[in-house]
Amino acid sequence: MPKIDLNKTTKIWLNYVIGGCISVLLLWGIYLQIQKQLNKVDWDAIWVTGPVYLLIICISLMPLNLALEAKKWHLLAGSAQPLSYRQALHSYFAGIAFSLVTPNRIGEYPGRLLYLKRKNTVRLVGVSLLGALAQMLTLFIYGLAGLIYYNIAFPDAFSAVVLIVCAIVLVVVFIIYWRFETWMPLIERIKWLRKYNVYGKLLQRFTARKQLTILSISLLRYGIYTAQYLFLLWWMNVDVPAFGGFMMSSLFFWVIAVIPSITLIELGERGQVGLYLFHHFSENTVGILAATVGIWCINLILPAILGSILIFRMRLLR
Repeated sequence: MPKIDLNKTTKIWLNYVIGGCISVLLLWGIYLQIQKQLNKVDWDAIWVTGPVYLLIICISLMPLNLALEAKKWHLLAGSAQPLSYRQALHSYFAGIAFSLVTPNRIGEYPGRLLYLKRKNTVRLVGVSLLGALAQMLTLFIYGLAGLIYYNIAFPDAFSAVVLIVCAIVLVVVFIIYWRFETWMPLIERIKWLRKYNVYGKLLQRFTARKQLTILSISLLRYGIYTAQYLFLLWWMNVDVPAFGGFMMSSLFFWVIAVIPSITLIELGERGQVGLYLFHHFSENTVGILAATVGIWCINLILPAILGSILIFRMRLLR
């Protein structure tokens, strides 16, 4: 098939048209979802809140949360191509925007890659894999801690089985994350995947110290995210203890992550999970649901809106 040669002016216009269309579609989807969810809110009950400083603390942690994830992505993607922290941050925002319309947010890393230089896509996929493993390992570490607490405080047979399964998966993911250099070469044995052997060669550039740094950032970010939810619960007058609330919040995010869903429609599931877990402490249904909506808006919707706008500016055709 003959190659179509586009002049510079045509590429510029196509970039604006394509990027603009994607941005508008993402923003429209975000708007519809926000409108849908806000219609369910009991505003009379919402305004009965606790001290405003709790909300301020929660919101002020958002930039730190985003900055940490962008730094992790900067470390990962920077090993594949020269990359500034600002580029990594913008790429991360673009990934959040795409994640909203994909099951279990699997579109986040493809969205990040789309924002960066396409000639390095293969290498970037390799480091994305390492980042995804670090995120999964972090998720199951906190999830296991939350399940241990839940089994001690509210024991039952089902939660015990889930705890065992979570522990097994955690061990498997731990081994995969720390020993990737032993299993990545297996790709060479698969004929149609041999060309992707660059994954293994690239990942081997990461030392154990760098892997530990990436995992530490993931752990810290997850802790901040969990603390944000706890502060929102307190602000909405949901009476939960500090330690128990933190552990239950950790379990809440783990359950949400392992349940297959699409982010744009998962808020209902989040609300149901939140009610199930936190009803052990409080009957404040409105407060639990409001905190769930709040953490969703603060850490997903706001960055996604920014990411959608940034997509308009990126060059899809090079």
